[in-house]
Amino acid sequence: MIELDDAELRNWFGFGVAGNFAGHLEQAGEAADFVNVKSEGPAPKGIFPWYAPGYDGFLGEFPLSHDTIVLPASETPLNLQIEPEVGLACEVRWQGDTVTSLVPFALGAFNDCSIRRPNAPKISHKKNWGPASKGVAREFFDISDLTPDGPTATLRLVCYLNTADGQEHEYGVDSPLLGYSYYGEVLLDWITERLANQKGSPDTPLEDVGALMVASGHPDRVLIGIGATRYTALGESTFLKPGDEAVVRVYDTTSDEFSELRQKVSGSS
Repeated sequence: MIELDDAELRNWFGFGVAGNFAGHLEQAGEAADFVNVKSEGPAPKGIFPWYAPGYDGFLGEFPLSHDTIVLPASETPLNLQIEPEVGLACEVRWQGDTVTSLVPFALGAFNDCSIRRPNAPKISHKKNWGPASKGVAREFFDISDLTPDGPTATLRLVCYLNTADGQEHEYGVDSPLLGYSYYGEVLLDWITERLANQKGSPDTPLEDVGALMVASGHPDRVLIGIGATRYTALGESTFLKPGDEAVVRVYDTTSDEFSELRQKVSGSS
């Protein structure tokens, strides 16, 4: 296991992968957002930013926390939902303004917590509302081999919701990492291609993530949320309330080693 350095994380670029686990977008009510996005077969729908160091705007706010989700200030109720994911830490290889490859070195539990905002113009508008709007485990598995028969073959991802009344509920379906539609080198090659060629447009929820990375000074490390798994029936219909605790866990079925993220949900700061 390796411990993530909080000060260093502030220099990493953060983005996510949309539609990388069959059925999740439909459960989250977001499939219609991608009606104008073309993808081939089981390929994900695209990539989206959630943190751009140095950006003059909401994406420049550092959103990561190991233990807290702060509800955004709002006069109307907001539906916040846990997004249990694998966070993948990668070294970035550049050639000029083009990312030529992503080299993974660690992975762990990640909560791509989202506001369900119908008609939001871009995915990023649901992702970063300021400090402590997104979660990452303190410790990641020290892993660089993502091949199907490699060390991640025995890893699984699960999510629980502990409500303020002391009840524990299964929130996300316990899933193998190999259950992602795209994983390993296939996923990394696809992301690299998207960083070069995804430009975004007014009629899609996607943006030019590659250009944002260039504007952020060609960061040499990224944290990628590779996609949320399916919800249980409770997870699909239950949103976060103050006092709740979200638990996202990546664990190894062959040992007691695990990367776990626990976050309390608090009121607006």
